Amino acid sequence: QVQLVESGGGLVQTGDSLRLSCAFSGRGFGWFAMGWFRQAPGKEREFVAAVGGSDENADYTDSVKGRFTISRDNVKNTVYLQMNSLKPEDTAVYYCAADFQGQRDTFAVRISSEYDYWGQGTQVTVSS
Repeated sequence: QVQLVESGGGLVQTGDSLRLSCAFSGRGFGWFAMGWFRQAPGKEREFVAAVGGSDENADYTDSVKGRFTISRDNVKNTVYLQMNSLKPEDTAVYYCAADFQGQRDTFAVRISSEYDYWGQGTQVTVSS
C-alpha cells in the first residue's frame, strides 16, 4: 500500500520561498509519476506541477512556470516542490499525488483523475 505524507507548508509573506516535500512509502516509487495539486478555499482542486521518471520530464501550470520547480529523489523516495516568489494567489492546501504507470520511463501527468494515491495536504498561506 502506498502512503504519501506532505510537509513544509506554512505562513509566509509575498516574495518568500517554501519547499514542500512528499515522502512516498511503499514499493515501486520509480514506477510512479508524481504530481502536486492545490485547492484554494471555494475553488476546485487544480494542477500545479508533475514529474515523470526524471526531473527533465516535468510539467507546470502556466501560473507557476519560472517560480516553482518540481523534483524527485529516487533514492529517498521523495518528491519536492520548490516555490519561489510566492504570491497571495498561491495560498491553498497543496496535495501530493502518485500515478502508477508500471514502467520506469514514467511521464508527467496533469489530469487529477489519473492519479491513484493522494496525501493529506499541507497548507500554504502567503500574506500580502
